[in-house]
Amino acid sequence: MTTADTAGFVIAGAGIGGLTAALALHARGIGATVLEAAEEILPLGVGINIQPAAIAELTALGFADALAATGIATREHLYVDHRGTTLWTEPRGLAAGYGHPQYSLHRGELQMMLLDAVRERLGPGAVRTGLRVHGFERTADGVRVEARDPSDSAVLLEATALIGADGVRSTVRDRLHPGRSGLSTGGTRMWRGLTELDGFLDGRTMIVAADDRATRLIAYPVSTRAAARGKALLNWVCLVPDPAGGAAGDPRPSRPGDPEEVLPHLAHWSFDWLDLRAMVLGSPQILHYPMVDRDPLDRWGDGRVTLLGDAAHLMYPIGANGASQAVLDAAALADHCAEHADPAVALERYEAVRRPATTAIVLANREMDHAEKALAARPDGDKSATLAEVTTAYRTTVERRPSAGG
Repeated sequence: MTTADTAGFVIAGAGIGGLTAALALHARGIGATVLEAAEEILPLGVGINIQPAAIAELTALGFADALAATGIATREHLYVDHRGTTLWTEPRGLAAGYGHPQYSLHRGELQMMLLDAVRERLGPGAVRTGLRVHGFERTADGVRVEARDPSDSAVLLEATALIGADGVRSTVRDRLHPGRSGLSTGGTRMWRGLTELDGFLDGRTMIVAADDRATRLIAYPVSTRAAARGKALLNWVCLVPDPAGGAAGDPRPSRPGDPEEVLPHLAHWSFDWLDLRAMVLGSPQILHYPMVDRDPLDRWGDGRVTLLGDAAHLMYPIGANGASQAVLDAAALADHCAEHADPAVALERYEAVRRPATTAIVLANREMDHAEKALAARPDGDKSATLAEVTTAYRTTVERRPSAGG
């Protein structure tokens, strides 16, 4: 074991939240080092949505042009039944009066954008790969972080503070809250894919569809570059009720999906404007996993150690808020660290703001999931009024009111 390096703020995890936190701290004159367990950071994943409030924070960090060159500025959410009949429409982003767009984009492209910026602005050594946080201990004036390299050799870092942005399998969370790593299953299985098509509606619409069996389909284009070639790179998610849904306590198990698993659930569906069979079969890779979240914690951190993103508040992907909340966490963390000289006070204030807000969203996502399933199973009839009530209630809980600042 070698002498500990001095590393400023140590952030465990080079995902969207961890990288944004490093950039936000740097923008406020605070040094940070990001530790990533993977030896190589690759542009993995499928499509995600970043909501206007988070886009405002990323814009403040200088990413407005890069986001516009990569993602699709979503104009509308279109709710339809399994025959493609419109039930309800909801304007989004600029069309809803926000000062910033809602962007749909590839998760890996956003991560690489942030990673390149961290290495450029903070230095090439600011992200240290192949180092997984193993544990930590508090010292008189900071936190001694122990990481392990691929050979399981220990690497010590003397940190001002430790931020656990290490996702669903967070070691930092496990050390702070032993015995609290269990997951809550949503009773739903999910298949996700990316398929390039010749087009998709107006190129800026997200569909939310459901049949009377509570099978749901969410689909939206995610690539400006594909659109420039006259194509639509469509991110799609098929959600199917499953009382088993994945064992609670299992850390979000995933495996490659098979198109033949998905197609039977959509066999009775028919859209004039989308070939569902071609959509499923055209995806080079399909991911399959149960939909899970975690019960909210009554506290995140302790002194100079805290959590951020999925490590703090894993939520159902209903409402498309997970990545956005990680970005908002990062911005709030940096703001409070700039305002308070004592890192322990700063992290306490950060948690006081972000924990209640994200707890409300975890619970709102559960309620939205329940409401969507219940509405889908209701006998045929006019569902538009109920959809309006459900979506309005959700937005009231999770979003700031539209304003010039987004």
